[in-house]
Amino acid sequence: MRSHKRDPSQRSFTRGYQAAIHDKPLSSNPFNRDNPQAFHWTRGWREGRHDHWNGYNEMTAQAKVVNM
Repeated sequence: MRSHKRDPSQRSFTRGYQAAIHDKPLSSNPFNRDNPQAFHWTRGWREGRHDHWNGYNEMTAQAKVVNM
């Protein structure tokens, strides 16, 4: 669990993914545009949006996030 907490890029990706699954807009990115974590959050958001459009519900998306 500790190594997961220490990787900010993975945490940003996961938060972006979860935001997309919960139908949040891309503009809800909490990081500044020039921050590297903003890139990872956006990547996660795009993958989450893609999964949301493909029919993933919150339960299956959560299982995917846990396995990342």
